[in-house]
Amino acid sequence: MPFASHLGMTLDEATPEVARGSLAWSAERCTVGGALHGGALMTLADAVGAVCAYLNLPAGAGTSTVESKTNFLRAVRSGGVRATARPLHVGGTVVVVQTDLRDDEDRLVGQTTQTQLVLTPKARS
Repeated sequence: MPFASHLGMTLDEATPEVARGSLAWSAERCTVGGALHGGALMTLADAVGAVCAYLNLPAGAGTSTVESKTNFLRAVRSGGVRATARPLHVGGTVVVVQTDLRDDEDRLVGQTTQTQLVLTPKARS
C-alpha cells in the first residue's frame, strides 16, 4: 500500500476475518485546530478495509472501493489511531467491510462502512 505507507500508516494484522492498522498523530496530519484530519482517518479506514476485502476475494480477483461512509465521533489530538476492519458481507459482486477507529484510550473515534467491488478477470475468447 504505497500511499498508506507514505502517510505513515502501518498494517499490523491481516486475515480474512480481521485486518488491523494504525496511524500516529502528528502535526502534519492535523487540521488547524490540532485534531487529526478526517481525511487521514478515512484513508486509514479505507486502506485497512481494502486489505480485509482483498483477503476475502476469490483467487485472481481484485477490488476497488465503490462507496465509503464515515461517522466521526470524537477528535484525536494526540497519540494515535488503530483501525480494525471486519467483513460484514462477502459476496460474488461486492464485499462490505466495517472499520472501527479507536484512540489510545480505546475510545471509538470513528466508524467506516465501505463497499468494495469484486473485480474478476474477464474470460478471453
